[in-house]
Amino acid sequence: MSRLRKLSLSVAVAAVAFAASPVLASSGMIAGIDVLKTWNLVVLGDLTSSSEVEGRTFVGGNLEGNASNYQITALPASSTGTPGLTVVGDVNGGYKNLNNGSGAIVGGNVNSGLNLNGAAQTVLVGGTISNTNVNNNTVTSGLASSDPQFAQNLTQQKSLIGTSMEGLSHSMSTETANSQLSISGNTGTFNAQPGAGGVAVFNISAADLDKIGEIKFNLNGADTAIVNVSGTSIKLDDNFLGGTANLGEHVVWNFYEAENLALTTAWGGSVLAPGANAITSNYIQGSAVFGNLVQNGEMHVGTYTGGYTPGDPGSSTTSGGGSSSGGSTDVPEPGMIGLFALGLGALVFWRRRRAVAA
Repeated sequence: MSRLRKLSLSVAVAAVAFAASPVLASSGMIAGIDVLKTWNLVVLGDLTSSSEVEGRTFVGGNLEGNASNYQITALPASSTGTPGLTVVGDVNGGYKNLNNGSGAIVGGNVNSGLNLNGAAQTVLVGGTISNTNVNNNTVTSGLASSDPQFAQNLTQQKSLIGTSMEGLSHSMSTETANSQLSISGNTGTFNAQPGAGGVAVFNISAADLDKIGEIKFNLNGADTAIVNVSGTSIKLDDNFLGGTANLGEHVVWNFYEAENLALTTAWGGSVLAPGANAITSNYIQGSAVFGNLVQNGEMHVGTYTGGYTPGDPGSSTTSGGGSSSGGSTDVPEPGMIGLFALGLGALVFWRRRRAVAA
């Protein structure tokens, strides 16, 4: 199956989930652009960390590495009840420090131990938990065997995040460029020219990014600036003129083809690279999504707050002169229509099942 067809399939499944948003809302599921708004760091696979995350973290695989810190910034309570740390797999290695009463949900075993700092926390664990002083906190383990829905919900959330991040990255990559990168000497200036929907789109290559050493943004009132960067191997080693503050809320770097990504300097703007094996050596100020991550640099809050929606006026997706409302620009394959129907039928069944159980 070609990469484009795989992306088309991902977008199809994501569209089913988005179409059933009332069901997702009632079940606490988070998808699409809301992922960037909810979590400071999302790793679809394994996270190996010796650093810290100021905001909330989601790990679809295992959390490994030396001692690391989570939600070190005091945040308002999440409207969806999202804790400071969510891990679908196991937690291994050195102690993990949970701060500011952040709490955690772990699908597997906590082998490393947790330090629960600040206000009283709630920790829910599917398997066993070791090396953790409960004190005044609420810690419940063994939930995977006592409550099958616990593991099912985590698995569904992981799948939904992965599918919708691939779909979001693809949708952004098909946006028509309306803004340009200008290069003068060692400096690259991103001059945003937002459309009616407040979205500015830049389409550049990894080679373009390699030509510059300093980055400057003129957002010019843009609600969201999307920088689509093509290329499978990406190295981020630029400096930001004027600093990185306030870029993560409005700038999304979309590395839609990236398979390997290395960051060596402080980076301004949210990073969307759902297919990349990444390594960071300095901080990112904004939201970030990776396939797998070795984290040696901090994640700073300044998560995405914009109002981008695929297909909004001023941010229409096009390909070869055609247009799309967000998602694949290919004509759907016949099997995809069946997948839509199957997905919608499953969601209707789930809703009825929940209603009977209630």
